[in-house]
Amino acid sequence: MTDPQSPTCPAPHLLELMQPFDRHNQELLDNVHPPEWVNPEPRDRYHLVVLGAGTAGLVSAAGAAGLGARVALIERRLMGGDCLNHGCVPSKAMISAARAWHEARTAAARFGGPQAEGEGDFGAVMQRMRELRAGISSHDSASRFRDLGIDVFIGEGRFVSGDALEVGGSRLHFRKAIIATGGRPLIPPIPGCDNSLVLTNETVFNLTELPRRLAVIGGGPIGCELAQTFARLGSQVCLFEMAPHVLIREDGEAAAIVEQAMIRDGVDLRLGARVQEIEVTNEAKAIHFERDGEAARFGVDEVLLAIGRAPNVEAIGLEAAGIEFDRSGVKVDDRLRTTNKRIYAVGDVASQFKFTHAADALARIAIQNSLFFGRARASDLVIPWCTYTSPELAHVGMTQKEAEEDGIDIDVLTVPLAQVDRAVLDGTAEGFLRLVTRKGKDRILGATLVADHAGELLGELTLAVKAGIGLNTIASTIHAYPTQAEVLKKAADTWRRGKLTPTVQKIFNGFFKLLA
Repeated sequence: MTDPQSPTCPAPHLLELMQPFDRHNQELLDNVHPPEWVNPEPRDRYHLVVLGAGTAGLVSAAGAAGLGARVALIERRLMGGDCLNHGCVPSKAMISAARAWHEARTAAARFGGPQAEGEGDFGAVMQRMRELRAGISSHDSASRFRDLGIDVFIGEGRFVSGDALEVGGSRLHFRKAIIATGGRPLIPPIPGCDNSLVLTNETVFNLTELPRRLAVIGGGPIGCELAQTFARLGSQVCLFEMAPHVLIREDGEAAAIVEQAMIRDGVDLRLGARVQEIEVTNEAKAIHFERDGEAARFGVDEVLLAIGRAPNVEAIGLEAAGIEFDRSGVKVDDRLRTTNKRIYAVGDVASQFKFTHAADALARIAIQNSLFFGRARASDLVIPWCTYTSPELAHVGMTQKEAEEDGIDIDVLTVPLAQVDRAVLDGTAEGFLRLVTRKGKDRILGATLVADHAGELLGELTLAVKAGIGLNTIASTIHAYPTQAEVLKKAADTWRRGKLTPTVQKIFNGFFKLLA
């Protein structure tokens, strides 16, 4: 362990986010917040200053510098943002481990495999996660972006006027700027939620011992993914959600399949439950909640808050720059301009789509519009998403409900995975593909897919929605057999058969009678 008084040890507020402070977390911090980093001397004026070095900020800075612009990048905490440090990377490492544990436990019953016995090593799972995260962190490191020709400033950045920021005592003047300060876990106004002993996605990956009993508050993507993961790793997990089902923004039938999978894996779902207080001491924790008009108390060892995200808009001088914002984030138009036309905002701080790939796409629009008088629009983007439970739940485009609310005449086509040979052979036939198309047309407006590899299958559907590729084209495209992607081909073939109206059938019957 590194001595906290050592000059190479990070500031205490960063040290709290990276426990245990082993060699892997030391490597991570050396990359994304180097303790001995010396900020460069500012240039007279930058073409672009980027505030925040998460995905949106890194893409903005690298893209602009690659085109020849003078760029400054400012980060007060950890380069790589939530995705690298507290989100996509560590969570998917844990999900992969939990899936492997689950498959080992169920191999005998499902496939006649060897009987797995005994408990796993949770500490090894978390060490593997820290090692992989540290290795990936070099992609987002301060030194890498310095080598790209970017002036990297580590420190608190703050607008002091409509065309300048200050960081570490230096003033940076700019022609254009991009705000990419991201978000943080939302802390609700419930007594006990602000206690430092309550976990969020920023601290849950510090665990080195498996909680015997874990309460998860929130049935969104983060809550569902981690609840199922910890249950598969051996925790007794109870998930509290106010809504009548988890993943409330998704297709109800699709969410129900995920719910049943979570229950089978041991997650105790308390739906329609309103948490009233989190009682926290060093010795014990308890959830006080109300459900069906009755109050109850539930004791646990750890509590994980996963109810949403709040934008990082405080203490960055938005008022001084003439930028409007509210509790939902920075206000931007369809070209991602703030109320100060010199300044753009991208990623979680300004978008309803809290996804790494959305931040990447929005950053590319901001580069084009800010530096080259572009007119690209955020509303033109087709943004897919996926919740990485088992099975996964993926979506792109319009839902059936959205289409109906917009008054669009639609057809809805659903193909169960039980009709796909590979899914049956893999023992993963639970789920379906649901397509929303214009009435009588083959143009796909939206798609929902529940499958073990839904995220991997979503690319073809996203391309179809974006490029206007219809089901006729998909039906005439050869898909390898046997693959789970055949569900797309089956959906297209089903649509084609539906076009064979009684009148057309009569014509064909008459034709073949003539040939007889």
